[in-house]
Amino acid sequence: MKNYISKALELERIKVTRGEKQEQKGQCGILEFETTDNINRNDNEKVKFCRFPPLVSALKGKCSSFHFPGHNRGQAAPSSLTQLIGERPFLHDLPELPELDNLFAPEGPILEAQKQAAELFGASETWFLVGGSTCGVQAAIMATCLPGDTLILPRNSHISAVSAMVLSGAAPKYIFPEYDPRWDIAAGITPSQASTMVEEAIKELEMEGRKPAAVLVISPSYHGICSDINAISKLCHNNKIPIIVDEAHGAHFGFHPQLPISALAQGADLVVQSTHKVLCSLTQSSMLHVSGNIVDREKICRCLQTLQSSSPSYLLLASLDAARAQLSDNHGTIFNQAIELAVEAKSVIDKIPGITLIDIPDFPKFPAIDPLRVTVGVWHLGISGFEADNILYRDFGVVSELVGTQSITFAFNLGTKREHVLRLISGLKCLSATFLPADGSVIRLVDLEYLAVFDDINMVLSPRDAFFARKRTVSIEESLGEICGELICPYPPGIPALIPGEVITERALQYLLHVKSKGATISGAADRFLSSLVVCDVDGEA
Repeated sequence: MKNYISKALELERIKVTRGEKQEQKGQCGILEFETTDNINRNDNEKVKFCRFPPLVSALKGKCSSFHFPGHNRGQAAPSSLTQLIGERPFLHDLPELPELDNLFAPEGPILEAQKQAAELFGASETWFLVGGSTCGVQAAIMATCLPGDTLILPRNSHISAVSAMVLSGAAPKYIFPEYDPRWDIAAGITPSQASTMVEEAIKELEMEGRKPAAVLVISPSYHGICSDINAISKLCHNNKIPIIVDEAHGAHFGFHPQLPISALAQGADLVVQSTHKVLCSLTQSSMLHVSGNIVDREKICRCLQTLQSSSPSYLLLASLDAARAQLSDNHGTIFNQAIELAVEAKSVIDKIPGITLIDIPDFPKFPAIDPLRVTVGVWHLGISGFEADNILYRDFGVVSELVGTQSITFAFNLGTKREHVLRLISGLKCLSATFLPADGSVIRLVDLEYLAVFDDINMVLSPRDAFFARKRTVSIEESLGEICGELICPYPPGIPALIPGEVITERALQYLLHVKSKGATISGAADRFLSSLVVCDVDGEA
């Protein structure tokens, strides 16, 4: 046996010494990953495609493992979890082994997978993210904004944009999105809004010899409402300002004639997509795309290496590669069934008494609404969205994506089945039959005097300075006039009422208490009951 092992090792040594290419034979035949020399030599050649995505194929090898993680490819996986998901996920839960490439200096399967993704989505370059779109938004802002720079962004930006300003030291210049009090939701940014704000910011900064460092736009919104990225991109580029688009909810755009146009196709410079939302990668996996050369790619790489884990999950990375391949293999037709089901569902729901559907006429200033987002209003029934959602879940087993005071949003996707749609329709018909007032009267659940869009913001500290300032907790009554030390955002409508560094106003407090009484979830507050708030102690030191 000892001689056999010695001979085997010697053969392996000779094989490596001769520099023979490693071949991995599987169901797709022989896979060859390009070396650095080949990549440089064939830089302009089209990437070779294989029946199996490159990263998925790279995970298929077997060996004797003397490396992390401790479960050793499932050999010691916790039984409580294997009983739920089996052992196979652990088999492919691997670290950065040489044959699996390096996320931060890719030259093998990761590089090839990212190149194929860039080609499919129409980007100059694409990076895989294992920290979700949060990581992508942070990297995009850090790559474009220096300490003291101004970032133009909508007030209803994701919390990742605020944390990015903490990391980068940028200061915000807010655009207030269109707000519909009937639906109690924030829509998006119109070109006229963007134009006004960009021009104002330029005028304010030109005296100092500076200009806005970047403009961030959210499109689509959580409800699927799209902003006019094309018009905003032209405006930004005319002023040599990069535009970042948080397209977390629109990774599927452009892959069906009935879907909206993607942000990359409309001239965006940096686009962040949550591949795990409507597409089919694993939760927490996303992509960051860059187009053109207005943003320094090396700086993007440095930011991503700063933000992402040095031990990325190869299951997440491979799922991004697989989701790309799934989309590529069925380009143009993959969403046929999902869109057909969504259109059929809307046609039936529109006829249910007391139920209202969001459509383009509700937001005429915006170019498109994602047909796979179905948002229904229930205010004619005299109940809140929260009450309706509880009934749908309890009695019909229907789980929604987003609940509001006035509405519920349902996300249709590639896995949506007709039986799911029939169950949803049955639940909505039951709500109508149970709660629609016999006399046709309407009960409004949101008072128009309480608007979520505030135009009296007084920012005393930048988000970064507020983050590092000493904090103290005061009662909500004592908080009036203090500097807010936490980001407080009610859902719906998803527009922060208070952001760290801003003076707490009576209007903001009244609004927060009002929407909380209507059932809204208050995100970011240390005290979820809102009996107290965290404020900055401007006289103290960090």
